Amino acid sequence: MSYALYVLPSAARDCDRLSREIYERYKKTVAKLASMPRPPGCQKLVGEDGYRMRFGDYRVLYRVDDAAKKVFIYRVKHRGKYPDKVSKTKTVGDGC
Repeated sequence: MSYALYVLPSAARDCDRLSREIYERYKKTVAKLASMPRPPGCQKLVGEDGYRMRFGDYRVLYRVDDAAKKVFIYRVKHRGKYPDKVSKTKTVGDGC
């Protein structure tokens, strides 16, 4: 069963600042989350309930609600432009 994707206002504002090329890559990355919210390569955030997924030099930060089958995307940032506490991650197995 696929998950519903929700882009929160903070992530929408982040997307408004992306170039067209980066935005197209973002859309392809996010579309994959609907069928597999914890794909290989995603990482669980430490100290925060969520995951990150890389696309190029950018990261998508998101939370998964398995009971409701929803994925909430809350940030889209260049990998060097968000606080260290958010970027610390723990890789779990093949997927998250």
